[in-house]
This record gives sequence, C-alpha cells and structure tokens, in this order.
Amino acid sequence: MTLHIDVLTLFPAMLDGPLAQSIPGRIQEQGLASVRIHDLRAWGIGRHRSVDDAPYGGGAGMILRPEPVADALDALRRDGTTVILLDPVGEVFRQARAADLATRSHLIFVCPRYEGVDERIRSLVDLELSIGDYVLTGGELPALVVIDAVIRLLPGAIEAASVADESFSAGLLEYPQFTRPAVFRGMDVPAILTSGDHGAVDRWRREQAIERTRARRPDLGPKD
Repeated sequence: MTLHIDVLTLFPAMLDGPLAQSIPGRIQEQGLASVRIHDLRAWGIGRHRSVDDAPYGGGAGMILRPEPVADALDALRRDGTTVILLDPVGEVFRQARAADLATRSHLIFVCPRYEGVDERIRSLVDLELSIGDYVLTGGELPALVVIDAVIRLLPGAIEAASVADESFSAGLLEYPQFTRPAVFRGMDVPAILTSGDHGAVDRWRREQAIERTRARRPDLGPKD
C-alpha cells in the first residue's frame, strides 16, 4: 500500500529538493510513498491570492487566515485522511507517533507562516505536532522532519533490522557503533566486537544502550 502525502505550504521549493534526495527520493521511486507539494496561495483570496491578515486586537505580524486552509483541505481530504498542523503548541513528535503515522493511508501537512494561525484552523485538523521547544520561521522544516521519520518506517523502505535496533525503537538510545580502522588516533574498537561471539556482542550492545540512555536521556526510563 502506498502512503499518500500532501503538503500545504507557501514555499514549495523548501520541500521539493530535500524530498527528492537520498532515501526519501528512493522510497517515492519505489512507490511506497507519494508526496505532493501544494502552494497554499492556489486557494488564496481575491486577485492577490491573499492568505494572511492582521490579528484582531492588534499585535505584531500577520496571521494565517482560515479560508484558504479550509478550501485546500476540502479539495484534498478523503476517507482515511489525517490532517496535521505543524505548530509549536502541538504534541511533541516522537518515534511512537512516527510509527503510528506510517500505518495511515493519507496524510496532509499544513505548514503555517507569519505569526501563527487563526485559532479556528485548529478545528480543521486531526493532529498538531511540534518538533521541539523552539520557534522556526514556518512549518516547512518540521514537515520535512516528520515526513522523513515516517516514510523510512514503511515496509520495504529500509532494512528491517536497521529500524529495529536504532534509537527510540525499544525505549533506548542506540548503542555505540564502530567501523574501520580498528585504531583511530589512539582509540581502539572494543575487543568484544571483533570476538566473533555474537551472543556476547548482543549483550554488550544492550548494556551499552541502557548505560547511554541512563546517562543522556534518563526520561526515557530504560528497563533492565
């Protein structure tokens, strides 16, 4: 099954290039995902295709109007659609949410700009997501982050073992990894990794993952 993704943005070029490269590009070539980028101004108001206006009550900046977003969603939404607003006040995006979204059939991402969105836009979406406790100039970069995290989890996108062992997949950060050379600037590869004892390697990796998680992300609560 192909995951269909639509993105509403005022700056399509910010997404076109990155999504055509590397693994995201290959995933689309394989037909596992389909990503369409739409200029929100296509649903803009009047001759100038306006999408924003000054806030009621005064204040700095401009606010994204609800009508263009509503009209765009009316045109794109279908059975099974999940509409996602990228916004700093949304749910913090985590791996579990990425795995959940990878099971959906159709995602629409709304990328705000300016000083935020008219509050009534929130009634039009199914989910609000934030990629962290900071503010960006728009929702395009968060959309790229979420899309990349989601489509790489689609069956057949990448090697299944890579997904199973990486950070957050089991509530732990990933264990340390090494490749050649065996010695780099006086730092050796742990001998256990070249021992040939796969059981010992697995135990070492588990122990290292727990230790790293406790040291760097104790909030994840690793279990022995």
